[in-house]
Amino acid sequence: MTSPFITPVNEQNFEDEVLKADKVVLIDFYADWCGPCKALAPTLEKFAEDNKDKVKVVKINVDESPNLATAFGIQSIPTLVTMKGNQAIFGIMGNQPRKVLDQLLEQSLQVANANNINPAAKNDTPPPPAAPKGPGL
Repeated sequence: MTSPFITPVNEQNFEDEVLKADKVVLIDFYADWCGPCKALAPTLEKFAEDNKDKVKVVKINVDESPNLATAFGIQSIPTLVTMKGNQAIFGIMGNQPRKVLDQLLEQSLQVANANNINPAAKNDTPPPPAAPKGPGL
C-alpha cells in the first residue's frame, strides 16, 4: 500500500530522501510480515498527513535494505527513528499510539532547532548508529 504522505526509502535513495531532506525525517523501519508494523501503518499514515509541513515520513523495509537496518542497529520492528541531516535524534520501538508520535516529533523538532542541525552535505559520513531513546518516551 502506497501513500502520498509516506516515502519508501531504500539503500539507493537514502541519501537523497533522508540525509538531504530539508526537515526532520521520521523513519519507520518495518517488514511486510510484521503484525505490529501493519498495526502502526494507519496511525503513521494519518500522522504523516497531519504533519506534512513539519516532518517527512519515510519507510524502510528491513528485509529489502538490511545494510540500513544494520547501520541503525535495528533489532526489533517497528522501530521509529527521527533524523535531521546526518544526525539521529531519537528512536523508539514498537507500535506507538498517536500521542507518542506527536511527542516524538515535537521533541525532535526542539532538539534539531536547538542544535541548528542542517541537511547533510554530499559525501557526508554514513548513517549514525541507532538514536537515543526520547525523553519520556
